[in-house]
Amino acid sequence: MRARLSDIARQADVSEATVSRVLNDRPGVSADTRQAVLTALDVLGYERPERLRKRSAGLVGLIVPELENPIFPAFAQTIESALSQSGYTPVLCTQTPGGVTEDEYVEMLLDRQVSGIVFVSGLHADTTADHERYQRLINRPLPIVMINGYAEGLDVPFISCDDRLAGELAVSHLVALGHTRIGFVSGPDRFLNVQRKLDGYRAAMRRELDVSDRDLDEFIALTLFGVEGGEVAANQLLARGVTGIVCGSDLMALGAIRAARRRGLSVPRDVSVVGFDDSPLIAFTDPPLTTLRQPVAAMGNAAIRQLVDEINGHGAPRSEYVYAPELVVRGSTAINKAGRTAESVNAPAA
Repeated sequence: MRARLSDIARQADVSEATVSRVLNDRPGVSADTRQAVLTALDVLGYERPERLRKRSAGLVGLIVPELENPIFPAFAQTIESALSQSGYTPVLCTQTPGGVTEDEYVEMLLDRQVSGIVFVSGLHADTTADHERYQRLINRPLPIVMINGYAEGLDVPFISCDDRLAGELAVSHLVALGHTRIGFVSGPDRFLNVQRKLDGYRAAMRRELDVSDRDLDEFIALTLFGVEGGEVAANQLLARGVTGIVCGSDLMALGAIRAARRRGLSVPRDVSVVGFDDSPLIAFTDPPLTTLRQPVAAMGNAAIRQLVDEINGHGAPRSEYVYAPELVVRGSTAINKAGRTAESVNAPAA
């Protein structure tokens, strides 16, 4: 045992006393040093003590931005199921305004010596955020996978829904129904998914309706995510006479429907609304929401396959894997009556 401790200490470049503390799962050792000792064990071919295997080998962190939007619990459920089937236990971390930050959750997960981390719509999706935080994880090295977001230069697997295609499909659907004044409602444009949806919206409006980018500006309203943000933004666009609204999420679409009703308009008779996500229960709203469905099951399972491969040292090419959304037509969209705008519906009779 003495020689074994010295071999491990030499490999990890630490003292034998430190190796002993790690092997006996005692406090007083930093996360980086503990990981170095465990890595030395693996490199030298020694089996980890059972107490360490139970505590660390099967844990995987899962960080989601919130649980109020039903799409995030849907991702969490899929990912947790896939992890369990692969023999791993998820550690779910949910952010709340003013609560624990993503970086603080990462530190907590590192202290628990997780085998990897899955980020869903995290700071990697924010184009203004410093992505060096992820490079530090890559350098440890710690296997990580990113869902819905992409950061140039990070050598990790990215799993994304094709947001640009979603914007195009939504516009094409409304144009096919006879709408020409089509608005776009979404969250802040610092997020990559918003930028991509907006690119798809603009491209489809130029292609199918020959609308210039300058003219399109009055049909675009970016605000806060959520029902309230959707209502505020949609109210602005309805005042400009749009008859169709493409929304960045299902919750924003529900806010758009509320804005229409408060103006005395009917959905879909006067205004058609398209959401994004097809989160659970959205088919049972009034009216049932037409939306772009994210392939949550396919994306979540793919993310875990990638992560497990990374953990086992068999990582696939690290690039962005893009999954196509599906247009699900329900009751919130309908044929636009010729020449009718939301503005004209509210106009007083002559």
